[in-house]
Parts: sequence; structure tokens; C-alpha cells
Amino acid sequence: MISVADLLLKNRIPGNCFATGTYVRGDIEMGLLENQQGDRLLALPETLIQAIYAGLDKETGQAARLVLMNCGRWWGKNFYTRFCEQLTLYYDQAPADMPMVEFMQAIEQCWIAHGWGKIEMDQTYQNRGFLVINIRNSIFARHAPKTNQPACYLEAGILAAFFSQLTGRELDCLQTTCESMGADCNRFIIGLPKRLQPAEVMIGKMEHEAILQRLCQ
Repeated sequence: MISVADLLLKNRIPGNCFATGTYVRGDIEMGLLENQQGDRLLALPETLIQAIYAGLDKETGQAARLVLMNCGRWWGKNFYTRFCEQLTLYYDQAPADMPMVEFMQAIEQCWIAHGWGKIEMDQTYQNRGFLVINIRNSIFARHAPKTNQPACYLEAGILAAFFSQLTGRELDCLQTTCESMGADCNRFIIGLPKRLQPAEVMIGKMEHEAILQRLCQ
């Protein structure tokens, strides 16, 4: 419930911290992008994303997957810190004290605001130790090279680090479907590394739901 005293002091009702149209601000003359707290934002051109994929493939070959995953983990760890700082500043309360529904809505809106696509969290298998993440219209999948394996290792690293920080446990993330392969969305399974490890050999050979069923056995 919103306190009348808070309204008199702050003179506003907080909406979603990452609401489209208010979170990102631009200065056309200066060529700058920043969020509502004044932090600088960086726009990644499509050609740069394509060049990163192509350059890593040429320089590192199969190791490109590991490089992207590690970069994603570093990015995700720092992203989680900034995410929590922004929520705390905007709502004047720590994320741990927020209702889970509002916290999840903030994550979903944050993903859209940064142009990473639409993220959805499926908690169907949460009581079995797994969280499923679906991402649609992923900019990373859109420009990934066409292969017979999921290609969004950067996203997987971001998700692994983000939810590791959130839960306080070291988690891993495995992608089972990819838009670059014609799937309707990118699907990721997050869980403990030892429990996810058996699924690595199933990628590309089994459907997403079949992989989950095997992991839950």
C-alpha cells in the first residue's frame, strides 16, 4: 500500500524503473545515451555484433563459445550489481525487500529497455532445481552465425552470473533452442553445474522438454 506521507514528500507514485520511454534518455546533439540516473549507456551496432562473432570464430575457433560465455559471466555479474543499485535508488528499498512479482517484472522490463529482446521466466521446474528462461527477438541470436548448435553463449553467461548473484549459489546455464536455428525463441535452463552437465550431450539431439524430463529423473 502506498503511504500518503510518502506521496506528500516524494510527490510521485513509482512505476516500473525500466519503463519504456522513461528509462533511456538521449541527447541527439551530443550523441549520448543515458538512463534516468544519468549513467551512460552504449548502443551496439549490428555490424559490431556480427564482427564479434566472425572475429572470435576466426581467431579462436571452437574456443569462441568459451570466450563468449566468460564475457557474458563478467557482464552479468556487473549487470546484476547495477540492476540492484538502480532498483534501490528508484524504489527506496533493497531488492530483497521487494515483492517477487515486482522484482520479476523489473527484470523483464529491464531486458526490453536495453534492447535485448523479451525475457520470460518459467518456474514450472523450480521445485526440481531448474529455472527455464525464454528470450524472444534476441539481438544476439539475430546476428549469430548459422550452425547446428545454439549460439547465444553470451546470453547464457549473463543469465548464469545474474542468477548466481541473485541466489548466492554458483549456477550454470545451458541453451537448448536458438532463434538462429529457426526456433520460436531461445530457451535456457539454469541450475547447478553438476546437474546440468549430463544435458550437454543432448543439445541438438533431443527436444527442450525431453531434456528437462531427463534432467529431472
